[in-house]
Amino acid sequence: MNNLKDQVILVTGAGDGIGKAVSLALAKQGATLILLGRTARKLEAVYDLIESAGGAQPVIIPLDLKQATPIQYNEIKDQIEATFGQLHGLLHNAARLGSLTPVEHYPVLQWAEVFGINLIAPLLLTQTLLPLLKKAPRANIVFTEDTPTAQGKAYWGAYAASKAALSCLANTLKDEINHTSVNVHTIYPGITHTHLRAQAFPGETLGMHQMPDDVVEKYISLFHQ
Repeated sequence: MNNLKDQVILVTGAGDGIGKAVSLALAKQGATLILLGRTARKLEAVYDLIESAGGAQPVIIPLDLKQATPIQYNEIKDQIEATFGQLHGLLHNAARLGSLTPVEHYPVLQWAEVFGINLIAPLLLTQTLLPLLKKAPRANIVFTEDTPTAQGKAYWGAYAASKAALSCLANTLKDEINHTSVNVHTIYPGITHTHLRAQAFPGETLGMHQMPDDVVEKYISLFHQ
């Protein structure tokens, strides 16, 4: 299948979980992947899987979103522009749980760290890459939501607040650029067994919920719009 041939798509959190599964599925449809994540070793493993399956050669960008600076984001933009000229897709998938702590006792520095990864990083990456997305004949930005925890459940603190804010950011952006060739989507994949889920619910076992491979079609369909 080459439905996405010649399309360049950047995925954050591409080294594991949903980000990895979606990256592999996009590559199978012909897309060229830009794999962004914190751990180079995990990104290299995804790179090898794509190449061994005959996919287009991916690009690896190891980046810790907690410490990323505007200079680093601009370097990413320059690298993509020099190599590809434009960008067709951007999936915001990376996220940090933080701790399940009452708001009354939530460490402020940890709160800021969770917001930095779950909200500020997607904002800065979108701002920086939007000119390249607008260069494409059509492009898609996808934000991964977490609807249940975004309703303000007890103890979900910074994660719930940051995910609710991310949904608001996505909807605001969609309203602002709906006249352009860039589409903005939000997606809640449903309860999925990922590393983040295991952190929140360590007592759960494999087989209790869907796996990352089970949700890829929901994501792939958005990149065909």
